[in-house]
Amino acid sequence: MNTRSNPNHDGTPSDWVRRFAHLFTPGARVLDVAAGRGRHARFLAARGAHVLAIDRDPDALAGLADVPNVTTQVADLESGSWPLAEARFNAVVVVHYLHRPVLAAVRAALEPGGVLLYETFAQGNEAHGRPRNPDFLLAPGELLEWAARAPALTVVAFEQGLVRRGGDTVVIQRLAAVAPGHPWPPTLADRQPG
Repeated sequence: MNTRSNPNHDGTPSDWVRRFAHLFTPGARVLDVAAGRGRHARFLAARGAHVLAIDRDPDALAGLADVPNVTTQVADLESGSWPLAEARFNAVVVVHYLHRPVLAAVRAALEPGGVLLYETFAQGNEAHGRPRNPDFLLAPGELLEWAARAPALTVVAFEQGLVRRGGDTVVIQRLAAVAPGHPWPPTLADRQPG
């Protein structure tokens, strides 16, 4: 089920996606799952990515028709088979969406060395608003457990807990991870004290 209650009505990309977009290779092919009106597709395309925005709502995707480097696909991810068959991407972005039956397909859509950015609602959110259905709320550490399944993804960052956005409070779980073959970790510059 689509779990987007979208606290970002202004179209601002998720802080999590903005924070970790630097992991994408230049010109990356990116899959934006349950893209909605395309706040992440727009942001990533402006950074030079080639984005496929997929969503079940053709009206939401219509606003992306003239955005350079963005293509759209209308598909209901919750009925029928995965619509992208064997397609592979350098990066996959999923924000405010959880439908566990497609998690394996989302992961399989990553090319070797690919980047996964995932952020959605978690248990405890039911005390603050929608979604409340436990089928659409991640269990504590669920994204970490999913990332550890073979072939394991390397976790770059993980967070879970309360997030305040304006007047809204939500319980979120976030994962940034890379598939085997990604040049992680980066080389860090040594800093001298002083």
